[in-house]
Amino acid sequence: MKTFGIVGWKNNGKTGLMERLVREITARGFTVSTIKHAHHRFDIDQEGKDSFRHREAGAQEVLLSSSNRYALMHEVRGEVEPTLEELLGKLSPVDLVLIEGYKRDAHAKIEAHRTSVARPLIARDDQTVVAVASDIALPDLTQPVFSLDDTKAITGFILSYVGLK
Repeated sequence: MKTFGIVGWKNNGKTGLMERLVREITARGFTVSTIKHAHHRFDIDQEGKDSFRHREAGAQEVLLSSSNRYALMHEVRGEVEPTLEELLGKLSPVDLVLIEGYKRDAHAKIEAHRTSVARPLIARDDQTVVAVASDIALPDLTQPVFSLDDTKAITGFILSYVGLK
């Protein structure tokens, strides 16, 4: 599967960009899956629900299923966090996997950048950042720079970069 990442500091617009990219890429006829890295403890389950109770009782995995979707929750329980490669191996085949976060991994990425966040550009020191989507012009960068809101141009760049036409 082809992969491409979206990175940037908190509140720089990564999730909004991901959402727009998924819509645009699927509108162009490609299948897309996403992986999002969370730096904090999270839970998609709700206390008191049967699946929550199963996990709390010690189940290693709990699979919830309905006629609309299914979700598999796997408890790490002190093990090492799975690598991005291991997680990619769990996905069904698609044309493209968009990855939000995992900025230290080696896949190609575009950086979402807003001047109001006032954080340094990751792209200046990271060769895996092959483009930047920003709310200002950045003429001193060697990587291509797109307007953060130009979803069509960013999509075209990503699809071309990963070899999907």
